[in-house]
Amino acid sequence: MGNRNFLVAYDIADPRRLRRVFRLMKGYGERWQKSVFYCNLGPAKRQRMEIRLREIIHHGHDQVLIVDMGANARAARESCQSLGRPLPSGLPRILVI
Repeated sequence: MGNRNFLVAYDIADPRRLRRVFRLMKGYGERWQKSVFYCNLGPAKRQRMEIRLREIIHHGHDQVLIVDMGANARAARESCQSLGRPLPSGLPRILVI
């Protein structure tokens, strides 16, 4: 099974855990917003990311959303719409208002 594209968004209640999650996510993908990362991951790397996130977060106070955007990286990126500031350079702009 090949790589798939994921949008990972998180809401972490504690500043210390927030920094840990941010540092972790920098190793897995591109930062699109303060708490949103775009990741292109194979099955093992995706599973490793989830395990590490589960170890960091407080399951009663924090939330991490992992959205599977499919296997086609171009289609995944093009399915995202940016209002205001564009997505990071090198990504296609769909709508910028």
